[in-house]
Amino acid sequence: MIDIREADPTSDALRPVVEAHFAHSETAGPAESNHTMDAEALAGPGIRFWAMCEGGQPIGCGALKALPDGTAEVKSVHILEQVRGRGLARRMMEHLAQLARSEGILALVLETGAAHLPEYDAARKLYERLGYSYCGPIFGYEPDPNSAFMRLNLEPHP
Repeated sequence: MIDIREADPTSDALRPVVEAHFAHSETAGPAESNHTMDAEALAGPGIRFWAMCEGGQPIGCGALKALPDGTAEVKSVHILEQVRGRGLARRMMEHLAQLARSEGILALVLETGAAHLPEYDAARKLYERLGYSYCGPIFGYEPDPNSAFMRLNLEPHP
């Protein structure tokens, strides 16, 4: 049974998931283009963090950072390597979108690695399949040749 619940990214149980995400990002591109947040930053103001668990064990995570323009930035979506290939990242992304939509957020935005960074190919393909489109730099970012910026406009549910 997969369970997604709001959680504390600094908890001992979740540290391995957050650290695996941080470690992946550190090796996937140049340091000056790495915008990955550590556990303490993910626990900061304006950020909500969710753990994905199976059988009570954390296997993934995702977060939303509220932005002043009425959008929210998707942060730190990560699924542990040993459980990938089961659609879990899609499930986390859909959970975040559903929650954001229900809270009246206008759009989800994100920054990921650019096309010349193959470590981010699967992520970009997932975002494209979910309806995200490429856009210019999002709030808080500058143009960066190592970054791809994407946006998903959210329509409120009646």
